[in-house]
Amino acid sequence: MGKTVTRTFDILNRYQTECPREDALGGKATDGKWYTYSTAEYAEKSRQFALGMLALGLQRGDKVATVTTNRPEWNFADMGLAMAGLVHVPIYPTIGDEEYRYILEHAEAKYLLVGDKKLFEKLSPIVADLGTVKGIYGFEEIPGCPFFQEILDLGQSKTAELTNELETIKASVDPDEVATLIYTSGTTGVPKGVMLTHRNLVSNFVAHSHMHHLGHEHRVISFLPLCHVYERSVNYHFQYKGMGIYYVGNLGQIVGAIKEIKPHMFNSVPRLLERVYDGFVSKGQELTGLKKVIYFWALSLTRHFEYNKKYNLFVRMQIKLADKLVYSKWREALGNNIVYVVSGGAALQPRIARVLGMAGMETLEGYGLTETSPVIAVNNPATGEMKIGTVGPVLDGVEVKIADDGEILCKGPSVMKGYYKAPELTAEVIDEDGWFHTGDIGMLEEGKFLKITDRKKEMFKMSGGKYIAPQMIENKLKESFFIEQAMVIGENEKFASALISPNFEYLHDWCSHHKIHFRDNEELVQKKEVISQYLKEVALINKTLGQHEEIKRFRLVCEDWTPQSGELSPTLKLKRNFVAKKYQTLIDDIYAVSKSNNGGNGIRFPKVNLRFDVNELLKKFKF
Repeated sequence: MGKTVTRTFDILNRYQTECPREDALGGKATDGKWYTYSTAEYAEKSRQFALGMLALGLQRGDKVATVTTNRPEWNFADMGLAMAGLVHVPIYPTIGDEEYRYILEHAEAKYLLVGDKKLFEKLSPIVADLGTVKGIYGFEEIPGCPFFQEILDLGQSKTAELTNELETIKASVDPDEVATLIYTSGTTGVPKGVMLTHRNLVSNFVAHSHMHHLGHEHRVISFLPLCHVYERSVNYHFQYKGMGIYYVGNLGQIVGAIKEIKPHMFNSVPRLLERVYDGFVSKGQELTGLKKVIYFWALSLTRHFEYNKKYNLFVRMQIKLADKLVYSKWREALGNNIVYVVSGGAALQPRIARVLGMAGMETLEGYGLTETSPVIAVNNPATGEMKIGTVGPVLDGVEVKIADDGEILCKGPSVMKGYYKAPELTAEVIDEDGWFHTGDIGMLEEGKFLKITDRKKEMFKMSGGKYIAPQMIENKLKESFFIEQAMVIGENEKFASALISPNFEYLHDWCSHHKIHFRDNEELVQKKEVISQYLKEVALINKTLGQHEEIKRFRLVCEDWTPQSGELSPTLKLKRNFVAKKYQTLIDDIYAVSKSNNGGNGIRFPKVNLRFDVNELLKKFKF
């Protein structure tokens, strides 16, 4: 397919003329039925939206914000804004009022499109108070809110008088013009508006679209937020390749969508893939007798998996048998068509990549940032450059070098234009030679495969002078079925400790199996049997760490950590400052013992959470 794409909206012409399809975009109606738009309908509705925006009086460079879960119609707004020379400001539908207020005011948004009644009710008072947003439209029909379709109808009614103006604007849009402002969710401070140009976005998605062979004959589902650059970039990639995209706006509908659509590929984040893995394990635990033995033999066999590995005859025979008996069932659970799963946003546990890979579903782990549009590196099956535990080779057209302190620096056409209204912040991350400083620490394995080891700003020094890379330890802790989230602490202290948010679903099942009764999670995390189990889990992980990295004490908390409750960002990254502030009393208590006269070797049971010295209590257990 040879249509040149230099601006995002150029995809429409390519999609429509070179790989037309009836199900270019699909969504689920409130009655639970799927509906689709053809490539021709997609192009026409995007044009109508662009004309509607011009008819509302918007001028080149004006900003329009969207706040919605995933839906096909998001694309009409995205493409319509781009071809009208306007700037799309997509915002997460799960952030707080103050963030909405800040972003809408900082971006100077002229109009706002919302996804549903709940968002309309949440944002209406903010918009009214600001007084700068001219109007709100709903992607759904919402009482008291103008309907999105009104913009399309207005555009259609103005076709004769505004088409020439639109065509003139489209022809004049330069690839280096800003196409979107994406506000980083951030784990500290106020959000920063990342200015991404058409060239930034196009250079990136065209490059990573070449990493696989799928195309016009294939379908995908999209459930990660389109307001995030990761899903948005791959959304363009799917359209560039002529694939059919089915959008899932409710995470609870993912399993059903996979069974109904039977996609060949989807994007995910590690936490969701961990849930898939946990589901596989739980399924095995429900079995009995020989079936259970066979199931876990097949699961253990996945430890041999490596990309491009040549197995001996005996292992090949075992894999073939395991595939027939077990792995085929895993594929069936994911629609039976999955060829690739893309994983990004955080480190993926190698065991999950091995399990999916052995079952014939290759996991393409990648890495990037909003500021790099986003992909810097990704495992590449097209070239055979795949290595578990790394984020793959550097993307074509992107340069990477490792600074003396281990920081990953990046240069190329996908590096942002800068932070909106913040030249001083831009200068802090893009040096005079054009290198973007990612803030991540990494290395190149075999001189080719990029491996991320931690965040530069998250590393800390203990009182003895040793450095701790918390993210690496946290990822190891989360390999335990019992641990959903963890935060490693210990800056300027004698030893490392951790706050642990249990995997309550798994822990409840475990308690039921062991006949442990509890009233609520607050009581649960104080149970001696539960404490003993977590001591074992942490001890096993400590064996894989350096002596100074070992978790000497930890606390179980009785809450889940979520974006809604504030401990995680919308992209599921740990908001360390928030967690530290929320649990400051617990952190003080952990380290108070080591600073007291008695040395802190005992265990106390406060009302909600627990402190224990792991090394003291390990002596009671044999591993």
